[in-house]
Amino acid sequence: MKTKKSMIEVPEGVSEVLLHTCCAPCSSAIVEWMLANGIRPTIYYYNPNIFPFDEYERRKVESKRHADSLGVRWIDGDYEHEAWLSDICGLEKEPERGRRCEQCFLLRLTAAARKTRELGLYWFATTLASSRWKNLEQVNRAGEAAAASVPGTNFWAQNWRKGGLQERRNQLLREYGFYNQLYCGCEFSINSSNRSTASSSGMLRATHSFCL
Repeated sequence: MKTKKSMIEVPEGVSEVLLHTCCAPCSSAIVEWMLANGIRPTIYYYNPNIFPFDEYERRKVESKRHADSLGVRWIDGDYEHEAWLSDICGLEKEPERGRRCEQCFLLRLTAAARKTRELGLYWFATTLASSRWKNLEQVNRAGEAAAASVPGTNFWAQNWRKGGLQERRNQLLREYGFYNQLYCGCEFSINSSNRSTASSSGMLRATHSFCL
């Protein structure tokens, strides 16, 4: 695979990184690039925002399948959906790419920073920065804030859509036959175009306040 290596800026001295992963499709090209360029990723699957639980499990299984196929270390984070709902309380009606999303990023990346320190690593990155549906500035702000809150950790801010990785992602999605989800993950992100399908399948539920 040929990538535009100059478009991926590797922090000096990085040889191992914890990669917070939202799903297999988003992580596939990033992991491939890292391995090809002498960087060993540890995949950390921490996504308490995903709803319903069956959807969470389906994405998790695909992520682990991908990691196992490459012999890459894979770590399962806890499914703390009720705690996540409490954390974003009051932001339920925010639009996509609004304040709810940034708060969600901060929660997940802070957990990634803590896991980075627990493992004795120094750098972490996230596949959230690979999605064209995410606001990259929000992702980077959340990552930097997470690193600042956990001493000894550093956030690798990178636009993972560059260097041919977006195109490669689409190729790998087909090659692996990955399950490709149709919405971000949380019950508030399910858009109107698939709301009727989600409702009929039991995906939607009546939401209520988890404010403490």
